[in-house]
Amino acid sequence: MAEQKTEKTQDAGPPIPEKSGPMAKILPLLIVGGVVVVFASAGFLVGRLFGTRGQAQTAAAAQPAEPQTPPVDPDPAANKDEGWFFELEPVVVNLNEPGVTRYVRISLTLEVASSWVQEEAKLVLDQKKPLLKHWLTLYLSNQTIEDTRGKTNLVRMQSNISDIFNQGLFPNGQPRVMNVLFKEFAIQ
Repeated sequence: MAEQKTEKTQDAGPPIPEKSGPMAKILPLLIVGGVVVVFASAGFLVGRLFGTRGQAQTAAAAQPAEPQTPPVDPDPAANKDEGWFFELEPVVVNLNEPGVTRYVRISLTLEVASSWVQEEAKLVLDQKKPLLKHWLTLYLSNQTIEDTRGKTNLVRMQSNISDIFNQGLFPNGQPRVMNVLFKEFAIQ
């Protein structure tokens, strides 16, 4: 029986020496640190390649922007009937600029058609003021610095804001916001 016990200990093989010293303690930390750096770099590069460009910038990069002219009113005599004005409070919005924090502060005055009774309209517009500011914020947050430069772009923005307000306030009716006037327009 004594021979059987010695055979079993011989089959186990030679004992593995344990590593000790400063390198044995630092090696796992170096491996984990290297893996973290590799994955962080890969995430940064993938984000830069696929995720930082907005729709407006991608479209602008794909094709040169054509200047848009405001639509010409076929009946200039219809504008002779001037309306009244309604002022909105200033709105501050971050522009769609990657890598830089740029914002615009804008105050608008709406020219409302005289066919809409002023007392009734002021009640409706005061009630809908949060929606107007919300729609304005959504529109401006999609604009870039290039979209806000120059007379042509500002006229385009006036027309777009007027359309947004009319579609939101009167989805199936005749537009009553005749014009949008910039009271203040500052980009920081």
